[in-house]
Amino acid sequence: MRPPLRPQPELGSGNALTAAGHKPVAARALNPGDHLYLIDGSGFIFRAYHALPPLTRKSDGLPTGAVSGFCNMLWKLLEDTKAGDKPSHLAVIFDAGRMSFRNDMYAEYKANRSEPPDDLIPQFPLTRDAVRAFGVPCVEKAGYEADDLIATYARAARDAGAKVTIVSSDKDLMQLVDDGKIEMLDTVKNRRIGPNEVIEKFGVPPEKVVEVQALIGDSIDNVPGVPGIGVKTAAELIGLYGDLENLLAHAAEIKQPKRREALIANAELARLSKRLVILDDNVPLDEGLDQFGVTDPDPAKLLPFLKGMEFTTLLRRAAAKLGVEDADGFTAEMPAPGAANAPTAAAPLAPASAPEPAGCPGAVMDRGLLLKPIDYGCYETISDIATLDRWVASIYEAGLVSLSVEASSADPMQATLCGIALSVVPGSACYIPLGHRAADGLELSGSREDQLSEKDALKRLKPVLEGESILKLGHNLKFATIAFAQRGIRVVALDDAMLMSYALDLGLNGHGFDELSQIHLNHTPVALVDIAGKGRDRIGFEQVSTSAATRYAAERADIALRLATLLKPRLVAERRMTVYETLERPLILVLAEMERTGIAIAPDFLKKLSNDFAKEMARLEETLHRLAGEAFNLGSPKQLGDILFGKFSLPGGRRTKTGAWSTDADILEELAAQGHEIPSRILEWRQLSKLKSTYTDALPVFLNPKTARVHTSYALASTTTGRLSSNEPNLQNIPIRTEEGRRIRKAFIAPEGRCLVSADYSQIELRLLAHIADVPALRQAFADGLDIHAMTASEMFGVKVEGMPPEIRRRAKAINFGIIYGISAFGLANQLSIPRGEADAY
Repeated sequence: MRPPLRPQPELGSGNALTAAGHKPVAARALNPGDHLYLIDGSGFIFRAYHALPPLTRKSDGLPTGAVSGFCNMLWKLLEDTKAGDKPSHLAVIFDAGRMSFRNDMYAEYKANRSEPPDDLIPQFPLTRDAVRAFGVPCVEKAGYEADDLIATYARAARDAGAKVTIVSSDKDLMQLVDDGKIEMLDTVKNRRIGPNEVIEKFGVPPEKVVEVQALIGDSIDNVPGVPGIGVKTAAELIGLYGDLENLLAHAAEIKQPKRREALIANAELARLSKRLVILDDNVPLDEGLDQFGVTDPDPAKLLPFLKGMEFTTLLRRAAAKLGVEDADGFTAEMPAPGAANAPTAAAPLAPASAPEPAGCPGAVMDRGLLLKPIDYGCYETISDIATLDRWVASIYEAGLVSLSVEASSADPMQATLCGIALSVVPGSACYIPLGHRAADGLELSGSREDQLSEKDALKRLKPVLEGESILKLGHNLKFATIAFAQRGIRVVALDDAMLMSYALDLGLNGHGFDELSQIHLNHTPVALVDIAGKGRDRIGFEQVSTSAATRYAAERADIALRLATLLKPRLVAERRMTVYETLERPLILVLAEMERTGIAIAPDFLKKLSNDFAKEMARLEETLHRLAGEAFNLGSPKQLGDILFGKFSLPGGRRTKTGAWSTDADILEELAAQGHEIPSRILEWRQLSKLKSTYTDALPVFLNPKTARVHTSYALASTTTGRLSSNEPNLQNIPIRTEEGRRIRKAFIAPEGRCLVSADYSQIELRLLAHIADVPALRQAFADGLDIHAMTASEMFGVKVEGMPPEIRRRAKAINFGIIYGISAFGLANQLSIPRGEADAY
């Protein structure tokens, strides 16, 4: 019988009243009939990261998408859960680190997991900060996984007569499900998981899950299992023999030869696997269940956190719920370029008459009309061809139209067209629903009175969109351009408010739709989460009602029209028109065509390359084990640190805040430069591991099934340097410095009879340097068409230019550009993997 959790002193006693009169509630015991929610914080942050679109804090670019998803999920649990299911007690459980007692049982446990994405790493501590800001207990314990803590709390609460909901979809937690007492909640699918769902997943009831898991193993956690046995076979065997031990005892009696031989040969692996998957429900914990009583968040803690994270919508909702009248009171208004004449609360705009909703001619757009408050009553839903025809007539009369295209996903290559919003005059807009569906997924296009068929609508709009005399306005029009191109329409004559802002205010503020609306119109648009839901309850735009979609999309067309009309004169006044017209605006169509064309890759080659990397990693692992004189987990910084600085006492070791030895790349590179073989080999292994997980295993996932090509998305207005960025997948960071990295580039192929051409500016920074600094020798070298990097390499390394190895020229290039941008000797030494003294000489 498991001992009870340690009793705890009461929390929160004697605290002063906080904002709006809220006072933390003292800890209270968990009683029969109470409902405990345990949130798998570590699991959810990963799911939020991969399920939600990227989000960054506007003020400094800090990645916040996963934190935002987590906060919205937590708010929904606290505020939107039905009365009968509301939590009386709540805690969020995290993993304290990668290493647990299971690594002592099996060194390879979770050894094959890749490093978290770079933009997720800073969100881990922020998520913990979010939990504390909500006033919810945040629990983790070194040496144990979050699942073990959840098992301990869940079964203790069950024994106390309380109901338990585990907020997670992790299959490893399904062994805890107990009919009517412990269930799971998948917030992504808004689906509760009980015994029936567990049987559907594993073929056995919850109490037998670990028996099945012991047989099938887990490739994600590197649990070996028994080779050749899958879920169906495992469930059948456990159904016949009851448990693993009885099965192994009778393995010789099994009729199927392969099954029998596999079980006999791997009996100990199966037993080990069971020990790895079974959860420890007797973790010694300092926080008792009585610490988890739910209370209202403290506004003085929650609201400043939401303000600092720039979660504006949730900030307003939380303030309203907590009785804080003015959510903006927690945020200081920041001055923004171009906002000097924008309306403010202190000086509201004078009322202006609204234009006619449709059919009205283009008007002179004075500033008062552009800044007139949004009136959603002036937006209409087009449900018949006659009304659409009137709007088309007004577009021709005005000579312009503002567009907002709404689709079922962020990928315009494959998305369904949900609807199109149009605006001709500020304050007036319409929405044409085309592809909305019922909640049950039934296609509604053209099948009901408030929706037109896509074919009929685009037949009317195609001449407008392709007409060079009709100016098409919008925000981030590349998406609309691709969506229409997929339907045989080539949109021309574009003006993009996002790119106008980028040309005008690069580096001063962001250029997203909501931010520009706030800066220039002092208006917060309808958020997508307001109409499509948030977190795991979010629905696709195709399932949003047409009335809600009209408010959202028509407002976007209206605001884009106002923004473009406000910003265009500034381009002239601030002498930025040439930048916009010659550099920014033409890229819309160029990049749209590039994205649609995509690039072919060779998935079979990548698969072979991935296998080659795996073999080389295995060879390196064997070598490292031999060099170390013992087997250890190459992916474990702790084990590696103990070997390097404990066993071999290598110099330069430093400990982290947790007391473990640091094995960062810079430390290993320094040791490798000193001639130590283990750090050098570890760096090789790490490089191969990253190449495998990031490229050879990941690139095939992005293949478009229709085109058999990869279609990346090039982000405009996203960097302060003017460069493009590429994502889904990122094709701008394909490695080149190592032979293994260059092999990955061979996976990008041209169709038969064609070839890929690489083009680049010819040393443009050095040409500018030669001109601005007036370096005669450098200027003459460029005038004579000489290769500056090769000349530098020849002079520094005594190598002839003719037949110079690429590695030597690449080293000279790093030196040339590094010196221009102020690289230190230490940085150059790291980049070129050379001694610091040699780098200092350069």
